[in-house]
Amino acid sequence: MHITMTMPQSAMQGSSSMEDKTMKAARDFESMTINQMLQPMFQSDDDDKNMFSGGAGEKQFKPMIVEQIAKQMEDNGGLGLTDAIDRQMLAMQEAK
Repeated sequence: MHITMTMPQSAMQGSSSMEDKTMKAARDFESMTINQMLQPMFQSDDDDKNMFSGGAGEKQFKPMIVEQIAKQMEDNGGLGLTDAIDRQMLAMQEAK
């Protein structure tokens, strides 16, 4: 006799949805970490000597530029933190 236990479809979707949410949170966290690491590269008191100098426009858009660079870096593999963060968040949720 073979007994198969199945989870209701709604429970399975909830589990998948939770995993998707934790993976997104892990990616967002890694992107934020990269952003913070890149900030000093774009900071300069003397804009004339900054190789990224773009004048007043750059000063206004610099935070968005750095954020997009960080997101692109994360999308291309980042620092390798996403999987570890995702595993830890899932383990913490399972422990509850």
